Amino acid sequence: MAKPNVTAFFDEATFTVTYVVSDPATNRAAVVDPVLDYDPASGRTSTRSADQVIAHVSENKLGVDWILETHVHADHLSGAPYLRQNLGGKAAIGKNVTAVQETFKGIFNLKDLATDGRQFDHLFEDGESFAVGELAGQVIATPGHTPACVTYSIGDAAFVGDTLFMPDFGSARTDFPGGSAPQLYDSIRKILDLPGDTRLFMCHDYKAPGRDVYAWETSVDEQRKNNIHISENVSRNEFVEMREERDSQLGMPKLILPSLQVNLRAGELPEPEDNDIRYLKIPLDAV
Repeated sequence: MAKPNVTAFFDEATFTVTYVVSDPATNRAAVVDPVLDYDPASGRTSTRSADQVIAHVSENKLGVDWILETHVHADHLSGAPYLRQNLGGKAAIGKNVTAVQETFKGIFNLKDLATDGRQFDHLFEDGESFAVGELAGQVIATPGHTPACVTYSIGDAAFVGDTLFMPDFGSARTDFPGGSAPQLYDSIRKILDLPGDTRLFMCHDYKAPGRDVYAWETSVDEQRKNNIHISENVSRNEFVEMREERDSQLGMPKLILPSLQVNLRAGELPEPEDNDIRYLKIPLDAV
C-alpha cells in the first residue's frame, strides 16, 4: 500500500497534533486538524502553530489540496481559514457537522449561523473517496465522540481524530451533546478492521501514567492487542459501561466554549461588532 509522508506538529498548550500528509510522487498534500493559538486569559489569538505548518509546506515545496477536520473540536480553535488563505486547499469535514451546528446554534443563540455546513468547502459522505496527489484516500464515519467525527484513511495511514488515543490512554469521551458510547465502540471496531499494519495517527496525547514523553503514532495491530479500553477481548457492553462511568467523572475542556463557536463556522472568527472588536459568548448554566 502507498506510504504517504506524515509530519506532525504538536501544540502542547492544547495537546493537539496537526499533520501534513504528502504524496512523495507529486508533492501534493493535505493538512489535518490545524490549530489557531488562543489564550483564554487575554482573549488573544496568534498563528504560531499554523505558521510552522506553512513553513514546512513552503520549505518542502508542497501544494495543499485539502485542509481536513476530523470533527468540530472542543479543545482548540481551528486554523483552517488562515491556512487556506496562505496555502489554498479545500476545507472539509464529515457531513454530520450539520447535526453539531443544529445543537449548538441554540445553546449559543447564534441566529445567523447556517446549519447546512456551507461554511466548509466540502462535506464528506461516509465511504467517500478522495485523493492527495496519487494517494487514494477514503472517509470512514466514526461517530461516538461527536456525531460528525470521521477518520481519514490515506494510503497506509489513518487519522482518527479523537476516536482513539494511544493504546496506554484508551478512547475518547462520549458525554458531549450527540455523543454515544455504543456508537464509539462500533466506530473503533471499524478502525480496527483496517489492515493490521495501518499506521494510526492520534489528534491528541496527554502522556499516559508512567509515560514521560508525548506520542501520537501507533498501528491497528498495537491497538487491537494493547488498548486499555477496547482491546480484542472487550465486549460492547463492557466498553459502554466503562466509558459512561468514566465520562460521568470528567470536567469540561477549558476551551470548549470558545472552540465550538469558532469551529462550527469552519474556524472563522465572529464578525467584529460596531466597535471593531470580535466577541465570543459564554452561556451561563447551559452546558
